[in-house]
Amino acid sequence: MNRETKLRIAGIVNDSVVDGLGIRMTLFTQGCPHRCEGCHNPHTHDYSGGYEITLGEITDKVKGNPLLDGMTFSGGEPFEQAEALSELAVWLRQNGLNLWCYSGYTYEQLMAKAEQNSAVDTLLEYTDVLVDGRFEQDKKNLLLNFRGSENQRVIDMNKTREQGEIVLLDV
Repeated sequence: MNRETKLRIAGIVNDSVVDGLGIRMTLFTQGCPHRCEGCHNPHTHDYSGGYEITLGEITDKVKGNPLLDGMTFSGGEPFEQAEALSELAVWLRQNGLNLWCYSGYTYEQLMAKAEQNSAVDTLLEYTDVLVDGRFEQDKKNLLLNFRGSENQRVIDMNKTREQGEIVLLDV
């Protein structure tokens, strides 16, 4: 991992229990092509918003929190910065942390992107749980765990890779 690689982010939550199972550090990426109506993070849509941070600064924060079970990439749209995030994803796995990733793209759309972009492929390979699909206001459900609308799926990526078909996480 190149510690000097930069990401554009909207912010970091150091101790989250709502962005995946366990205690997580959540990284909110900046920039999103989806611009879903009713989005929970509309301030993350603008590609020029937020601020830049290096992967080294992020990994130093992670190392400073020994209670973390893992990290969550949210947004914005994390897969818009797949090159840098794939490097971070590899580092997380090497350091015993799991990765949840939220995307407005569906798993199927991401698999098609992965055929053209090796960084998307790597990021998917190192993602343990993928919450996929655009937020849909008319399918909003506040009773759902880890997702905002009923069309979104919480995919167990490890079992999906093992079984060759989408396996949902029981949450």
